[in-house]
Amino acid sequence: MDEPLDQAPDEPLDQPLDQPLDQPLEEIDDGDTRWRFDRSFLTSNWTCIWGRGCLGILDEPAEYLQQGCCSVGAEFGDEAESRLVSALAAMVPSERFQHHAEAAAGGIFSDDTRTNTRVVDGACIFLNRPEFEGGAGCALHLAAVDAGESPIEWKPSVCWQLPIRVEWEPTDDGREQATVRRWTRSDWGAEGETMAWCCTEGERAYVGDRPVIESLAAELEDLVGSVVYVELRRRLTSESTGSSRTTTDL
Repeated sequence: MDEPLDQAPDEPLDQPLDQPLDQPLEEIDDGDTRWRFDRSFLTSNWTCIWGRGCLGILDEPAEYLQQGCCSVGAEFGDEAESRLVSALAAMVPSERFQHHAEAAAGGIFSDDTRTNTRVVDGACIFLNRPEFEGGAGCALHLAAVDAGESPIEWKPSVCWQLPIRVEWEPTDDGREQATVRRWTRSDWGAEGETMAWCCTEGERAYVGDRPVIESLAAELEDLVGSVVYVELRRRLTSESTGSSRTTTDL
């Protein structure tokens, strides 16, 4: 008998697909780049609840699967990233990689374009299932920790960046503007319309003990650079403690 799907949580799952950014945005001018940050999300207590109530991104809530956002293969940022992840995958021992045999036999890519990871048994090839003795979760993540390195250096960028999204666009003066915000359903494209749950919606994932600016410090610093991150954290921390806020450019 198939295991029944989880019941929906108390908060509503259906939210508008295009949620506007909360205003005002925090702006930091870094010379070639004008950064704009979703302050409300970065100061919120959102936290990843994979394996602790995450409902996944399937058409129905499926907490028991513990797939999180790994039900689809990860899309690589570029060819260099796909080559790097492929090389790192070859270093993950079988005791840490549930689908090691599948990767050895057919590779990690979904097709010859080498732009996405394979889906095996309904989820990304790197996702170890809850019953796997070598540890549930991303095999790349586990191997990075074992090696004493940051998972950021091992995993596809889309995986470690979620739920943070950066949108780039040119400015009139020849520079770039980067908007750093939370992912929304619409960012998933057509798949977002049928997802039972998106973790940045509702209140289910807003149970962390620290604000996002602190809990995702490594990810944010890697995305925006140390100088911008330090200034952003100073501003948001000063605001939360009631200190005066500065808008001086870097």
